[in-house]
Amino acid sequence: MVRPGFVACVGWLLAWCPLLCLAGDWRQFRGPEGQGHAETNEAPIRWSESENIAWKVPVEGGGWSSPVVLGDQVWLTTAIETPGSAADLDAALERVGMPVPSPRVAGRVQLMAVCFDRSSGRLLRKAKLFDVEEPVILCAVNSYASPTPAAEAGRLYCDFGAMGTACLNTETGEIVWTRQLMIEHQVGPGSSPILYGDLLVLTRDGCDQQYVTALDKRTGKTVWKTDRPTLSTKVLPFRKAFSTPLVFAYNGGEQMVVPGAQWIVSYEPASGRELWRVDTGPTFSNSSSPSFSDGLVFCTTAYGGTYLVAIRPDGAGDTTDSHVAWQTQRSVPRMPSPLALGDELYMVSDSGVVSCLDAESGDIHWSERLGGKFSASPVAAAGRVYCFSEEGDAHVIAADKEFAPVAENSLDGTIKGTPAFVDGVIILRTDSHLYRIGSS
Repeated sequence: MVRPGFVACVGWLLAWCPLLCLAGDWRQFRGPEGQGHAETNEAPIRWSESENIAWKVPVEGGGWSSPVVLGDQVWLTTAIETPGSAADLDAALERVGMPVPSPRVAGRVQLMAVCFDRSSGRLLRKAKLFDVEEPVILCAVNSYASPTPAAEAGRLYCDFGAMGTACLNTETGEIVWTRQLMIEHQVGPGSSPILYGDLLVLTRDGCDQQYVTALDKRTGKTVWKTDRPTLSTKVLPFRKAFSTPLVFAYNGGEQMVVPGAQWIVSYEPASGRELWRVDTGPTFSNSSSPSFSDGLVFCTTAYGGTYLVAIRPDGAGDTTDSHVAWQTQRSVPRMPSPLALGDELYMVSDSGVVSCLDAESGDIHWSERLGGKFSASPVAAAGRVYCFSEEGDAHVIAADKEFAPVAENSLDGTIKGTPAFVDGVIILRTDSHLYRIGSS
């Protein structure tokens, strides 16, 4: 006779098996939940070019996308550029039809997905996804391969904005399907795709049009498309944004928050139906992704007014005047995402000021200058907060209400992509190499 308790235990294991199988993977931008939380009780504290490096391998081409980890595979997107001429730049500027800050353009770009063995760093696979004859124009701080891919068993989903979206078979390297959703980024792509059930969600906040859409991940066909709220500005460069959606459970349902120019909007992820919105005024070029904790959504704005806003997500319609719990402008990042961790909220500004705030009230526990420039989002692992500067430095800080630095480490090269933390190691990308930090 089978005991009821045994049946209940087996049922619990079966129900949670998909989540248990995710342990040790880092399948999307900012990790398992999209919030920068590492599911590991161990993480390296000290390293250098000559210490605690399991392997270091060169990466062909360039890009600022983060690595994703799928079992024994580490995947990256990269762009191999043919140098552009002055004529190429003039033609690209004419296509855009508007001023672009510090513009540059390649003569031609091959957009690739590359796979490395997680244990050895050996190159396993290289797949050309798109060969672009007239690449989009970039600003000096962006790349042709900035969006981080999303991965699941057997599939990798790579998005390069207007240059194309592709689904790749991770076992064979064959392309399953491709799509091209045209949009004028003005300075290149930035929003990363996310998976939700059978949907691949893409954000398209361009100068010419702004919308969020979901594709059938099996076929690439559009399932739903929702236009963004009307923008008050008519200035085209002020209409763009580059944020990545965040899905979270709340009050028995699920929400997907996607910051954009002027509006922070929550959607029902299955249908694209808008739930609520908050007006942030003349803000644009938002690049960070949201965080959620204890009934509050945390978003930062970028240009046109840089501040962090905490929103209660239980409203409907325009909740600007009713559901903003608090906001601050002190040392707020434009690019790195805020990190919600228990009762505290951590953030590191683009100019290198790291802060710890009370998540409920916004009161500042501490704020310290690290120095350097920051684009990567902070990561929480093993009771610590990891912050990675563009200069290659990594600051390890105790996750505590009092500032307690643990270690400072340095690598050669530039870091802009947020690293992956899996099974006690860090998978980190610089402008030229991929590292596995930690020997376990």
